[in-house]
Amino acid sequence: MTDTNGISPHGGSLINRIATEQEHQEFLGLSDSLPRIQLNERALSDLVMIAIGGFSPLTGFLGEKDYIGVVNDMHLSNGLPWSIPVTLSVSSEIANSLALGSYIRLDDVAGEFVGVMQLNEKYSYDKEHEARKVYLTDDLNHPGVKVLYDQDEINLAGPIWLLERQEHPFFPKYQIDPSASRVLFKERGWKTIVGFQTRNPIHRAHEYIQKCALEVVDGLFLHPLVGATKSDDIPADIRMRCYEILIDNYFPKDRVILAINPSAMRYAGPREAIFHALIRKNYGCTHFIVGRDHAGVGDYYGTYDAQYIFKEFTPEELGIVPMMFEHAFFCKRTEQMATTKTSPALAEERIHLSGTKVREMLRRGELPPPQFSRPEVAAELAKAMHTVD
Repeated sequence: MTDTNGISPHGGSLINRIATEQEHQEFLGLSDSLPRIQLNERALSDLVMIAIGGFSPLTGFLGEKDYIGVVNDMHLSNGLPWSIPVTLSVSSEIANSLALGSYIRLDDVAGEFVGVMQLNEKYSYDKEHEARKVYLTDDLNHPGVKVLYDQDEINLAGPIWLLERQEHPFFPKYQIDPSASRVLFKERGWKTIVGFQTRNPIHRAHEYIQKCALEVVDGLFLHPLVGATKSDDIPADIRMRCYEILIDNYFPKDRVILAINPSAMRYAGPREAIFHALIRKNYGCTHFIVGRDHAGVGDYYGTYDAQYIFKEFTPEELGIVPMMFEHAFFCKRTEQMATTKTSPALAEERIHLSGTKVREMLRRGELPPPQFSRPEVAAELAKAMHTVD
C-alpha cells in the first residue's frame, strides 16, 4: 500500500491478514477438525495487530531466524529494524503433536474460534537470554520478564489469518485501524502527524509536550494502549473518559484524533520505544513523541534511555521522526509548564508528579493539584478510583 500522507508502512506495504469471505467459510468448515491452541490476552492482541497491519511487515508470529535477529540486534532477518519479539509459545507436548505445514485453530480466552495459523516452524528458545537482551534484566519482579518466564518452552511460527475483524466491545467509535487512520489523515489534509503513546491518563506534563509537538506538525494522533497492562495500571475505560474530557476542553478538536491501540504493554523501556514508533509509522504517523522513561517500569531503565536508543538506527532505517522531550514540570517561578530547557527554576520551584504518585494520592482520597492534572480529569479519576475501591 502506498501511503496517503508521505510515509510508507514499515517494510513498504501495509499487511492485511484478515480472512476474505471465502477463506472465512473455508476455515469455518475445517474448524472442528483442526488442532486448537488457546491464546492468552497478549497473544490475542498480537494476532489482531498482525492482521490489521499494526505490526507490518509481520505476517505471522516470528520464525527462529527472525526471532534471533530481533533478540540479538533488533533487526529482522531481512535487515528491517524490529525491537520486540512477537511470538506464540506452547508446551513441548503440544508442539510435538503438531505437524509442520498444518493449519492450527486459534481460540480466544473464552474458547471462541478467532484465527488460523499455518505452522511453518517450531523451535526452542532461551528465556533468560531474551529477558536480558530485551528487558535488560532477568528480575522476575519486572512485569515483562514475569510474562516471558511464564510462557511455554516452544515457539510456533507461521502466517496467520484473523477470522474476522470484530468491533471493539468497549470503544467501537475509537477503533481506527491503520488503513482507516491513513484515510483520516488524508481527509484532514494532514501531511505531518505526531503519534503519542500512553497507558496512563494524560497529566499536564503530557499535555505540554503534545502541544509543543503540535506547534510544528499538522495533527496529533492520540493513541492510548488498551491491551493487556499491569494490574495496578488505571483501567482503559477510565483512561478513555479522561482523554475525552481533555480533548473536549483543552485541545483544538480539528487537530487531534483519538484512537485505540489494541496491543499489549511489554514494559520493555528503550526497546519498546522503538516498537511503539514503528507501530505508529504503520498507522501513518510521520513523527513520534518520546518523553521521560518511555514504556519504563520501576527503576529498570535510565530516565532518557528510551531516547538514546534511537541513535542506534539511522533515520532512513526507522522512517519516522522521534520528537524528544525532557522531563516536564510545573514551574512555580514562571507559573506554567516547562522543562530545564525553558525554565530557570531551582529544584524546589518545580512540581514533579508521576502517574504512580497520582494513583497513591487518589487512593488516599486526595485530588492531584491543578498544576499537575486538569481539574475535570482529576475529578473523573477520583470518582473512578472511589468506585473501584
